[in-house]
Amino acid sequence: MSHAAIQADVAASGEPVLQRNRAIDRFMRHKLAVAGMAMIAFLLMVCFIGPLLLPFDDLFIDIKHRFAPPFVSVHVLGTDPLGRDHLARLMMAGRISLSIGFAAMLMAVVLGTVVGAVAGYYGGVIGAVLMRLVDAMLCFPSIFLILAIAAFIHPGVVSITIIIALTSWMEVARVVEGQMKSLRERDFAVAAELMGGTDRYIIFRELLPNAVGPIVVAATLNVANAILMESYISFLGYGIQPPTPSWGNMLNNAQQYLERAPWLAIFPGLAITIAVTSFNFIGDGLRDALDPRLDH
Repeated sequence: MSHAAIQADVAASGEPVLQRNRAIDRFMRHKLAVAGMAMIAFLLMVCFIGPLLLPFDDLFIDIKHRFAPPFVSVHVLGTDPLGRDHLARLMMAGRISLSIGFAAMLMAVVLGTVVGAVAGYYGGVIGAVLMRLVDAMLCFPSIFLILAIAAFIHPGVVSITIIIALTSWMEVARVVEGQMKSLRERDFAVAAELMGGTDRYIIFRELLPNAVGPIVVAATLNVANAILMESYISFLGYGIQPPTPSWGNMLNNAQQYLERAPWLAIFPGLAITIAVTSFNFIGDGLRDALDPRLDH
């Protein structure tokens, strides 16, 4: 191999690393995105490790300390009407709400990616039918669609996750479909087709890896949306059912005690706000970091 060819190979192999480093640098300069990442890491650590460090679990009832306010007893964030530790329930509710958010996001991304990839790659009648299905589902407000489905299904963590995923994949499909249309005509895709690559190979090995950026951004925003949707339907009584805690049903249970024990609503509401805002900040940072136009 000639010296020029070796240099070309080195440059080609180093370019993805350089682009990745630039993306990381752009993300790290986005202060709100970094703060959001730190806050999500903190929430995950608190919700999944914190309960192991508490002397009370989320079902322990301390009848002598019912409605104990925060920071005045062994119950740091106070207790609820039954005397259950509010911090323990808040952490366990975070486990449920965050797990639903991530699981629903994964399911929605997989379904949306498959539908969008098929529609964008094949186009024609197949693409038109699939995208009209997407448009039809987008016509219905997500919250009403979720409530309509939840009314006929026994509420639980798995069923609520599936419902949220089935009503939130459409945005991912539209993003992927647009990327597939754009990438389908690129030289590398045409070359792969001319070399005899199958449709599956071209879609999953050539096109989708080049559409990872927008998919990652959509996935991040989808987690925030899933957490918010779970909170909505649990607050309205159609989601996670007691005694299993979630941030949404904690708000639902707290609404009748707003005057007597406002902390029962303040802390889960604050947790939802922090989680959703942090994921939105991360999504904004990833959008800026993965935008190839910023390299020029």
